[in-house]
Amino acid sequence: MSQQQRVRQRAGTVEMNAVRLDIDKAEQIIEALNADLAATYVLYHQLRKHHWNVEGPQYLELHLFWGEAAEDAEYAADEIAERIQALGGVPISGPAMLEQHSPVPFEGEDVYDVRTSMENDLEAYGDIIESVSSHIELAESLGDHATGEILREQLVEIEEYAHEIDHFLAHDSLTLW
Repeated sequence: MSQQQRVRQRAGTVEMNAVRLDIDKAEQIIEALNADLAATYVLYHQLRKHHWNVEGPQYLELHLFWGEAAEDAEYAADEIAERIQALGGVPISGPAMLEQHSPVPFEGEDVYDVRTSMENDLEAYGDIIESVSSHIELAESLGDHATGEILREQLVEIEEYAHEIDHFLAHDSLTLW
């Protein structure tokens, strides 16, 4: 790393933005988006862990499901981070800050059975659904309809994953015979 470092923008600050959103409004939206970014990354890591550790008769289907879900969560996080930057903010990025800002608790390092893993995922998706829904309302009430649209599109996908997991958890699924 270079001995001479230039900080372009300090974490936690908000600067003027090209979309001409008032800085006070942008600060509120950026704070909300950073929570969604953190939650999405916590979920991403949880999904990856489940993808790596899945075992059992439905291994392949679940391995593929969790891999795709993790990729989609990573894409959503990237989209949120880019919106934060467009609004003049700095996306949070460090593990400690992600855990601190996330409304989704970190599942931990342990490996769980498939049903428990799916239940934990459903809980995480539910937390994110609640958070994103409230942030759509916040963004639009502050006149940021583009952020509302981005989050609305993500919400549809998040709800689809929650619905799929609910199907996996049906009584005839993921049980030993």
